[in-house]
Amino acid sequence: MLQLIHYMNKIATFELLSFVATLAPLSRKIMKLTAVLTLLLLTATANAQVGDRMVMARDENPAMAAAITKAQASLDTFLATSAKPPAGAGMFRLKVKITDENGIEHMWVMPFEQTKTGFTGTIANDPQIVESVENGEEITFKRADISDWGYVQNGKQKGSFTVCALFNTMPANVVKQYREQHGFEC
Repeated sequence: MLQLIHYMNKIATFELLSFVATLAPLSRKIMKLTAVLTLLLLTATANAQVGDRMVMARDENPAMAAAITKAQASLDTFLATSAKPPAGAGMFRLKVKITDENGIEHMWVMPFEQTKTGFTGTIANDPQIVESVENGEEITFKRADISDWGYVQNGKQKGSFTVCALFNTMPANVVKQYREQHGFEC
């Protein structure tokens, strides 16, 4: 069975969404609307830099399985960091496995928050396979659904293990763009 590992090159969009999420005086509904509108507005700009890509990876792909294992094993450290961000850190996000009758897709969720029973957050990708969620929709999910995490600190990507695993399948010029434009060090 194929899993869709969907990642975005719109890291700049995440930065703006993170900033919007920190605007405490605004109500939650206004922040969500602003975040969705910002995401839609910046999509065209981001696509001019590095096109959106979807990569299919088999469940048994060793690099992807190792990336997900690494992300899940370090999730507690990430959650503690996101709860008390160090200086220069932002754009905290989770990649979540979404399943419906159409298949499986891993999508970024940002912003997110931990609840007593799991997590809630906002889908930050356009679904390509699943039809049960939409970009900008708030979802609830469990820890077991988390396949990756990431944030930016001082311009450098932290986490995003599944994206790094996908670099092995991407053209060298695209990987170079990701490294230069978005601070990937993997």
